Amino acid sequence: MATGAGTREEEAESGETVTASVIGGSGFTGGELLRLLAGHPNFEVSEVTSRSKAGKSVGSVHPPLRGTDLRFTEPDDLKGVDVLFAATPHGVSMGKIDEFFEVADTVVDLSADFRLESEAQYDEWYDGHDAPEYLERAEYALPEINRENLPGAELIAGGGCNATATILGLYPLFEHGILEGGEQIVVDVKVGSSEGGAGGGDASSHPERSGVVRPYAPTGHRHEAEIEQFLGTSVAFTCHAVDMIRGASATNHVFPSGPVSKGDLWSAYRDCYEDEPFVRMAAGGSGVYRYPEPKSVAGTNMAEVGFELDPANKRVVVFSAIDNMMKGSAGQAVHAANVALGFEETAGLEFAGLHPVGAP
Repeated sequence: MATGAGTREEEAESGETVTASVIGGSGFTGGELLRLLAGHPNFEVSEVTSRSKAGKSVGSVHPPLRGTDLRFTEPDDLKGVDVLFAATPHGVSMGKIDEFFEVADTVVDLSADFRLESEAQYDEWYDGHDAPEYLERAEYALPEINRENLPGAELIAGGGCNATATILGLYPLFEHGILEGGEQIVVDVKVGSSEGGAGGGDASSHPERSGVVRPYAPTGHRHEAEIEQFLGTSVAFTCHAVDMIRGASATNHVFPSGPVSKGDLWSAYRDCYEDEPFVRMAAGGSGVYRYPEPKSVAGTNMAEVGFELDPANKRVVVFSAIDNMMKGSAGQAVHAANVALGFEETAGLEFAGLHPVGAP
């Protein structure tokens, strides 16, 4: 168990820090986690592991963290901490989850290992599951749709970046009965090269990625399982790899069975997101950035959501954009941990972005 000094409630009330470790800290997402935790008022990073970088300074791998004293360690002898963040590839956490809970009270997993609710889903969409008894203990990390279940959660499962963008765009339509399930929904997601991770291979290398709009999952993308699970409907889902480093942009074409007006749409989105600290609307206003774009949210935990109504074709086009490594991964994980531990929701996540910037 963890070596923290008190309960979650006492920590939140007193403003004390909690200790945290990051497993798999040498990847892009691990670097984002460390960047966020370094500026967080309630977290103290105790350990960062990486088999390939053990002994090297964290700053030598993640330039924004130059000057810190942290060095990568081997993951085999973990120290006791309050919170363990696992930024490992799919399949690692499910095999190590017992060990993780031996050293931490709270585990936040950023892989796909605990996102789905049943072993049958993992049999269908992945290659099965090694620790299905933990699935019912996991809470999905996206606070906008699961906030009420996160306080006190011991196992938090980060959402997939493509699923996060899609769910945030479509969720208000289901919450307000504009869509009820069974309608035709076509989702086209465009993602940056960082989604492939630090070891993304040939397809993510700059000479191969530069200038492309490449379909890489025309059908059967695994994130469809998350979308179906949380929206209660299936979608026709396609991903494109584009010439962008960070970001995920979803264009969703939906065809409601009944009449819908712009007023109905504004009411639905405002009701769901008006008080959300990390969702903002961009729906055809003035200026250059009239609709959601990844460039507008690069480096932030913000999601932008917008829509346009096509009454002639009884179609609503919904746009959503996130930074895949922030709202789609590390930022979402820290946000969920804040809620779980009773900290200020926005703690460590206040960065509002930059303009102008280069390719996100």
